[in-house]
Amino acid sequence: MPVKEGPVGPFPEGADAEEYDRLRRRVLWTMPSGLYIVGARAGDRRNGMTLNWATQLSFDPKLLGIGVEKEAFTHELIHEGRVFSLNIVDREDRAIVRKFTKPVEVDAEARTLNGFPFHDGRTGAPILDQAVAYLDCELRQEVEVGNHTLFIGEIVDAGFLKPEDTPVLRMEDTRMNYGG
Repeated sequence: MPVKEGPVGPFPEGADAEEYDRLRRRVLWTMPSGLYIVGARAGDRRNGMTLNWATQLSFDPKLLGIGVEKEAFTHELIHEGRVFSLNIVDREDRAIVRKFTKPVEVDAEARTLNGFPFHDGRTGAPILDQAVAYLDCELRQEVEVGNHTLFIGEIVDAGFLKPEDTPVLRMEDTRMNYGG
């Protein structure tokens, strides 16, 4: 089927570009994905950010990839600090992700991000104390992909902070959507 280029990217010839874009977004939203809080640090600056684009990329070495919008403060911190953590969130804590959609208020003395207690991981990246589990990563590579960067980190530490069978948050557990 021939493809045309439109204001919202390529679309099949004969299709309405806007209508096709809405369809494409709905299809992409059906893909299962988790919902996480990414911790980032550069020097004394820290942040936590809601993120849903994360996946394991390699077994040996253990590599994790996360997609972060280039305009995000967390992008700047990961690029400069060369570390990040992925905090896996309890399904019961679904409201927490809305608290991390903008740069957070950090209280270094109280060790909180937007009021949520954290500790520094092995890399120095913040790890939320109430996470089900975490992956602590050192940045190995950056790949520009459209308006995002794929940050590839080697997992240098990981652990559970709650029982392993705790149900974890997924995008479909919320009314949020991102991407598409």
